[in-house]
Amino acid sequence: MATIVLSTLNARYIHSAFGLRYLQANMGELESRTEICEFTIHERPIDIAEKLLAKQPAIIGLGVYIWNTVEISQLVAILKQVSPETLIILGGPEISFETEQQQAAQLADYVICGAADLAFAELCHELLAGKRPPQKIIHPLPAKLADIRLPYYLYDAEDVAHRIIYVEASRGCPFKCEFCLSALDKTAKPYDLDLFLSEMDHLHRRGVRHFKFVDRTFNLKVEHSVRIMEFFLERMDEQLFLHFELIPDHLPERLKETIARFPHGQIQFEIGIQSFNPEVQQLISRRQDDAQTAANLRWLREQSPAHIHADLIIGLPGEDEASFAAGFDKLAALNPHEIQVGILKRLRGSPIIRHTDGFAMRYNPLPPYNILSNRDLDFATTQRMGRFARYWDMIANAGRFSHSLPLILGDQPYARFMQLSEWLMQTSGQTHKIALGRLFELVFQAMTEPLAIDTDPAIDTLWLDFQRSGLKGKPNFLPMARYKEETQPAQRQAAGGLSRQARHLP
Repeated sequence: MATIVLSTLNARYIHSAFGLRYLQANMGELESRTEICEFTIHERPIDIAEKLLAKQPAIIGLGVYIWNTVEISQLVAILKQVSPETLIILGGPEISFETEQQQAAQLADYVICGAADLAFAELCHELLAGKRPPQKIIHPLPAKLADIRLPYYLYDAEDVAHRIIYVEASRGCPFKCEFCLSALDKTAKPYDLDLFLSEMDHLHRRGVRHFKFVDRTFNLKVEHSVRIMEFFLERMDEQLFLHFELIPDHLPERLKETIARFPHGQIQFEIGIQSFNPEVQQLISRRQDDAQTAANLRWLREQSPAHIHADLIIGLPGEDEASFAAGFDKLAALNPHEIQVGILKRLRGSPIIRHTDGFAMRYNPLPPYNILSNRDLDFATTQRMGRFARYWDMIANAGRFSHSLPLILGDQPYARFMQLSEWLMQTSGQTHKIALGRLFELVFQAMTEPLAIDTDPAIDTLWLDFQRSGLKGKPNFLPMARYKEETQPAQRQAAGGLSRQARHLP
């Protein structure tokens, strides 16, 4: 039986708990007595408690995040009722700030705030030796990266076959964007590159082909970025896929030259724009050269093989709907493959809280602490924009309507898609769980009615999209005479290309 069990509740099964693997890798002589047990938020806390206690652990360590804090609180409450002698240690970003206010922290035995790579093992050694530290909330000193053992050997065969493999070549971030917890970092620190690449080689030889880098600023140190990309280019095959997060306005020629050597669709860049409004950027301490950002996005989209995922945030202080719409239209004109429209969240510990009074920021008191209203966006407007984001993800980002989307957006992307969004809500009353066939029917009706798109081009583009969708048969809502069945095999073949579901990581 394991003496120590490390656990968390992932949002989905395909996610792997990177932090737990770091903890186990650094347990020293306790590693053989430590076991990782992962669950998802879709499992009942009472069932998770049963499975954890069946291992008869002396210590249970739990990772607390914004997506699982409610379930973790329930789990800790059950564990302490059934097995009060089992020691519960909490860690993770959600529990590391405003700790005393959280129910899970009140019930647990100890909480480690901040990076716990080495601190967790130290605490376990003390507890197993019969020593109970007097302080319940522990703030460890930052560890040197050179002292932290890398955890990649702990990805097992199940992870390699079925889960996202997270890796990091550096930790931290030198930027101070106030909506992000990385604003608390002093700088970004790289791991020893030779050691890191050796670990990547081991993963690659074990069959890993999808690597998701969690570095906040992968392109900060270009010589490191190029060397990592060169490493993977030397091992390139048709299955290899890489995900990086880039600083938007930093794309030197040497990096461009390296990016251009990748095969089409086998590299993805997540690029946080967040806002194109300079006044908003200044308010949230974000440094961004918008002209250079636009030029880089244009080059990446038009001259590189990369799949581009760009982010904007609704609800930043000082940004009203007109400003957001202008930024959205500017980004849409740059044509990234996906625009992720996020809703501002008040992450515990993030500096964004300094604007709460001045901009009347009102957040959901429950996770994920999303913005409800502020000085420039009332509650009704924030709700409308939230539905816009959900429908955009469903229709645009999912890649199902790539032929029809240009007709829908026209030369006013935000205004026209908002018109579509409001009509969809009025007509269906749903923002999720819309069957794909029903969604095609609704989009056709919206195109030809409120958006006033001519019927013939609406039919032609939707028929092309329908054939690529994987749906069988013929859509009843399109006039039968308009079908061009001879195009179907070619269009179905085209569907084998890029799509979020088939290829790109969430």
